[in-house]
Amino acid sequence: MKSNYKQLGQFIRQVDVRNSEGKEENLLGVSVQKKFIPSIANTVGTDFKKYKVVKKGQFTYIPDTSRRGDKIGIALLEDYEEGLVSNVYTVFEIIDEKQLIPEYLMLWFSRPEFDRYARFKSHGSVREVMDWEEMCKVELPVPPYEKQKEIVDGYKAITERIALKQKINDNLEAQANAIFSSSAPDFIDLQPIHNFGTVITGKTPPTSVAEYYGNDIPFIKTPDMHGNVYITSSEGSLSKEGADSQKNKYIPENTVVVACIGANAGEVALTSYIAQTNQQINAIISKYPCFLYFSIKAHTAELRTLGEGSSTMININKTSFENYEIPTPSDNTLQQLEHKLSIIFSAILHNLQEIDRLNETKDLLVTQLSR
Repeated sequence: MKSNYKQLGQFIRQVDVRNSEGKEENLLGVSVQKKFIPSIANTVGTDFKKYKVVKKGQFTYIPDTSRRGDKIGIALLEDYEEGLVSNVYTVFEIIDEKQLIPEYLMLWFSRPEFDRYARFKSHGSVREVMDWEEMCKVELPVPPYEKQKEIVDGYKAITERIALKQKINDNLEAQANAIFSSSAPDFIDLQPIHNFGTVITGKTPPTSVAEYYGNDIPFIKTPDMHGNVYITSSEGSLSKEGADSQKNKYIPENTVVVACIGANAGEVALTSYIAQTNQQINAIISKYPCFLYFSIKAHTAELRTLGEGSSTMININKTSFENYEIPTPSDNTLQQLEHKLSIIFSAILHNLQEIDRLNETKDLLVTQLSR
């Protein structure tokens, strides 16, 4: 053990308060994103008196780690004064918050290294669990209270800044949508999507060729769209060699990308960099990306019907997609509308890029806890 490390067990204790009054409000679960979420458990015929009470400032974790991939479900209750969790969960609290601040401990739990540690320390034949004894053996640095508070305050400042930027972006998108909607009476014509630019369906280079994958060209998949106006990061990437093996699949920044397969079909976003996409995405290279963004969002349900058929999964093929007609104004009105929208979209992108930088700083702060 490092000299400044201490075992967690000396700072925490289990809490087992049952819901004796049989309340049914604030039933909570714990996600692998380490957040409390509304419970989705089937509660028909449930005896709610068996549920455990978790209070603000207390932790809950799911000992069973075998069904959650590489992550452990653990969270600190901050958004409610009180909640209810399953009796198979473990609730615990810090004995003395002047010795260990709850938010500081939660930062330690947020580290990827802790997830790996929890999986390594889990054991069992039918299902693997990280029991209370193993939790108490967790070793972590426990600096003086003032240093813990400094770290926690810095982390909170970053998260609050991120939340502010996200709220500003929500307002900006709503403003842009209002401008688009107010122009709708001028949409007096119908034009197919291919009239607005070049439509490209993405493709995945052979995964058997290791040299085709690297860190040169972002490779966008539907999860990367994650509900934002712009895609500013992607989980996957190709090497220059891999991307050049399908040069006709390059798309520039401000390309409209639309998911065309599965549950996310019809979801739309814009690119913020040169990239390629996989085959589950149709892309439109256009002079009118902002107009197309809102037009496609307004017709998501209709677009999804194009992909419904004998297949068990929605699949909007390129021909159906590019021939889909959307209401369109005159060229002059379209240009004016695109100009107004592009100013707002530029501000949204700037905020998203700042959010990315703030998230990098936040992640760096968490990784440095072990130093």
